[in-house]
Amino acid sequence: MQPHHFSIFEIIMLVCFGASWPFSIYKTLHTKTAQGKSLLFLLLVLIGYVGGIIHKLIYSYDVVTYLYVLNFLLVLTDLLLTLRYQRRGEEVV
Repeated sequence: MQPHHFSIFEIIMLVCFGASWPFSIYKTLHTKTAQGKSLLFLLLVLIGYVGGIIHKLIYSYDVVTYLYVLNFLLVLTDLLLTLRYQRRGEEVV
């Protein structure tokens, strides 16, 4: 496999997107509610990250792959918290 040069712009995008998820997770944990959360949105974001991970694994595996995985795990955490609080009787959009 040839060494790949990663894109600084891809890193900036993933860092900026990834920076928002800890705030969302914290808010959900702090308020213990899923109010205002969209399961469809979270699922679409997860699917997007899965697509990015698959692309990186097949076509251009580099260190940026780990940012995709980290972001995926953060969104998955937010999704699981949303489902948890939804089961407590909170209606989720």
